[in-house]
Amino acid sequence: MEWHVYLLDCDDRLYTGISTDPARRLQEHASGKARGAKFTRTASTLTLKYQVAIGDRSLASKVEARIKRLPRTRKLDIINDAPGREELLEFLDLQ
Repeated sequence: MEWHVYLLDCDDRLYTGISTDPARRLQEHASGKARGAKFTRTASTLTLKYQVAIGDRSLASKVEARIKRLPRTRKLDIINDAPGREELLEFLDLQ
């Protein structure tokens, strides 16, 4: 099963998550119900800004944790540069 890392813009706040189906997960976040993350429930707009297939869940979780620790400016770099899997892993020092 292929896991993806994604970044959402939630009313100008950035949310990072992982999923095997980012489109479905975005719908869950947008619904504002319990299946969406608490962080995204109050957002009036949610926009998928970046996603990339990473591989297994373990690696996706590591990538997610690294991205969450980055300052906003570095997260915006990821969104703007839209790196592929290998480039993202290198950017996060996970290779």
